[in-house]
This record gives sequence, structure tokens and C-alpha cells, in this order.
Amino acid sequence: MTNPVSFARGVAHPEAFHGSGKTTKFFEGWYNKLVSADTAQRWAVIPGIFRGLDGHTHEAFVQVLDGATGRSWYHRFDIDDFEASQSEYRVRVGDNHFSHEGVTLALPQLQGTLTYTTPLVPWPVTWREPGIMGWYGLVPFMECFHGIVSFGHELTGSLHVEGSATDFSDGRGYIEKDWGQAFPESYVWLHSNHIEDHPEASLIGSVAIIPWIGRPFRGFIAGLHHSGRLHRWTTYNKTTELKLHIDSSHVRWELEGPDGILRLEAERVGGGALHAPLREAMHQRVEETLNATIAITHISPQGTTVMDSLGRVGAMEVYGDTTRLLAL
Repeated sequence: MTNPVSFARGVAHPEAFHGSGKTTKFFEGWYNKLVSADTAQRWAVIPGIFRGLDGHTHEAFVQVLDGATGRSWYHRFDIDDFEASQSEYRVRVGDNHFSHEGVTLALPQLQGTLTYTTPLVPWPVTWREPGIMGWYGLVPFMECFHGIVSFGHELTGSLHVEGSATDFSDGRGYIEKDWGQAFPESYVWLHSNHIEDHPEASLIGSVAIIPWIGRPFRGFIAGLHHSGRLHRWTTYNKTTELKLHIDSSHVRWELEGPDGILRLEAERVGGGALHAPLREAMHQRVEETLNATIAITHISPQGTTVMDSLGRVGAMEVYGDTTRLLAL
């Protein structure tokens, strides 16, 4: 069990490691998206740790997704090959290093070092809103916690991509993370920080079945960082869902809250299979793409359209019983 001091430190530093003292029913992973300047190279690299329900299934890992082709790999490591800081974003899995300064990779698909040339841009942590989860982030029995380490930052350096030297200078990165007992049983997740005519903008959106006392509910979070500020639509800030429609070709989602109206229409395209934490093991179950296109419209509370654009190189996952998700 996490002691109160460690839990409070974790609330203040969502980017850091939350698993100190955890021996069972715990996972933590950091999602690093790396995209070259021409967007031809688009990779997700996810270091993490998993401790199973039985108290014996333990492993560290680095997952890799080639967003251009949909191929994916899951590299297992001994638990002793994992190290992470409890106060900042600094993770090591074997010879692979991840921090606020950049990444160093020693994987069969990717080798080399990329440095971040601009500061990371996290979801702000304040006493009123401790990160993307708001006051829900203060509830210790939540099934899954979420954090935004950086909405976007610039890259420099090169990687050997399957043996070929590849320049990532002037590319763009993104980092988020999850930790807890298991992923939600059903959810939709969207992200893009390649938004036409808005080079500094970034979108993150997620809606999921949230286990709660007595009965589950449909919880949602959306953040659109543009024009120098973060615009929020969340379960905890009096936002209302006007529409959520999921079919085999699209996700259509419309929200209205203190920051106005957000309309999203994302085209579902094929991707690669990633492992996700269940309580028993890391199962290969989630199909993720880095090729989604997301139509984004933001209308201010005064009725002015402040963004009407397309997010490219979009990350997207749709998982589980979406009929049940929609019914909540």
C-alpha cells in the first residue's frame, strides 16, 4: 500500500514513478511519441513496469509501435532492469533512458539519442486541479490514473531506424502516462499535436468506463492547448457531453463547458496491436494507430469559432464494449 507521503508526492508529480512499495496489482507506463519533421517517421515508445495479481508475474518492458506501418514489438526485461525517479520524469529500462531532456534507445528497431530542444509542456498541477484528472486524482482507489507530461516539444538528433540513420531534427514529440491497477474495460483515446495552421497546438481526449462506489460511470477528459493556454472539457469542470457516437468508421464527440464547445470527428483507421495491463498479465489487446485524422472545431463561449482545423498523425485507440460505454 502506498503511504500518504508517497501518494501526496505522486499527486504533485504525475510525471514521476508511483510504484514504490508496490508488490502486486500495479502497472506504470510512459507513452513517448516521436515524429520526424516530414512526419514520415512516427513512432511510439513506451517504457514501463507490470506487477501481476498473483504477486509473482513481474516484468519491465519497452513497447514499440511503428506508426507508419502498424508493426509493433513488446520487449520484456527483468524487473531489476527497471529504475525510475519518484520526483521527476526519469526512467531506465535496460540501456534505454527516458527523461525531460530526451531519450536514448538501444532496441532492435531503434538506436540512438534524441534531445528535446524546447521545454516539456505538462498539464498544469495546482492545488485546485492536480493535473489532468482534477480532484479524481486525489482518490487513492481509482483503477487507472493518467498524466500529461508534455503536450508537445521539439526534437533534435537522429536514430538508427532498423539500421538506417534517420534524422529527427525539427521533429515533434509528445509524452503522457498511465498508472494504477489496470486499463479501463472500455475507452476511446485520441491525440494529435500536428494540427494544420496551429503548429504549437495539441489535443488530448479520452472517454472511459470508470469503476466507482456502487456503480460505474462514463468519465471524460479533453484538453486543447492552443493560443497560449489550455482549454478544458472534463467530467469535473461542469462540462456536458452533447454527443458521443462510435461506429466502425468514425468517432464523433461534442462537448460544451466553461471554455465553449469542442467538436471532434476522428476517422478510424487500422494500426498495430499493443499490450495493455489487465490484473493478471500484460495482454496484447489494444489496436493503436498513429495515422488518424481528427477534425477539430473549438467555439468560444461567446460563439466565435477560434479553431476549425485537422489534426494529422493522430494517435487513436478504441477498445472494449463500446455499446456499454455509450449506454452509461
